[in-house]
Amino acid sequence: MKQRIITALILAPLAIGAIFFLPLQFFMLFSAVIFLLSSKEWGGFVSKAPSSLTLYLFGLVLGSTLLLIPIEHIWVNGKINAYIIYGLFAAAIWWCLSFVMVITYPKSAGLWQKSKVIKSFFGLLTLVPLFWAMVVLRSVNIYHEFYFGGALLMYVFVLVWAADIGAYFCGKKFGKRKLAPNVSPGKTVEGFLGGLFSAMIVALSVGIFFTIAEDKMLPYLIASLITIIVSALGDLSESIFKREAGLKDSSHLLPGHGGILDRIDSLTAAVPVFALFYLLWLS
Repeated sequence: MKQRIITALILAPLAIGAIFFLPLQFFMLFSAVIFLLSSKEWGGFVSKAPSSLTLYLFGLVLGSTLLLIPIEHIWVNGKINAYIIYGLFAAAIWWCLSFVMVITYPKSAGLWQKSKVIKSFFGLLTLVPLFWAMVVLRSVNIYHEFYFGGALLMYVFVLVWAADIGAYFCGKKFGKRKLAPNVSPGKTVEGFLGGLFSAMIVALSVGIFFTIAEDKMLPYLIASLITIIVSALGDLSESIFKREAGLKDSSHLLPGHGGILDRIDSLTAAVPVFALFYLLWLS
């Protein structure tokens, strides 16, 4: 616990500072570093003897998307680049597939557990949309109101943190029924509902405090609710890949916390889904 607290006290200010204060070009670089570190960890899911091939492949794919959508083309005449929307839709489809994989596990693992290609493809569908969703949310209105996009991205982080904290305490106090026993035996239905309730209190409070327009309030709450639900799916999905790889943590990079993927597993689903809803409903 001491290690967890010390690591969190170091990392949290760095992450928050990067979200709010870095210019977009440097924030993209910050996000790319997270992407590459996570890609290296995903290599451990692909093979029990991981090589640098996964890292190079993932880096090549990310670089290709950056050539396709340079920073000045993220927004065109005030509208988001169509390729980004397509990518976020692909992410939404992936998380629907991931839901099916979770509820049918371990039977579903028989379709992909021995294929390095499929597991690598799943990694790309998890990490590339996360990178672009982070960049897109941070870039919203950046030239007119610099901190607005940072606040949007930070909101998703806070939703996920509230859900995690609520799930932990409610699960510990009231947890009886297993949420996904074949995937993560420690998670309970009561914990999940407690996390959902905690995060929705945060969403409602933020909506009232920032006086979100009446016609936007319902879409905002629905988007927040779905974001919270899929954040749990991101956690469970990573648990499947760790279980299949025989790993407790994705790496030992962060003392007391495991790896980067262990810390961003919920965000891999939550950030792209919220970004898609924001672009379609709330912007």
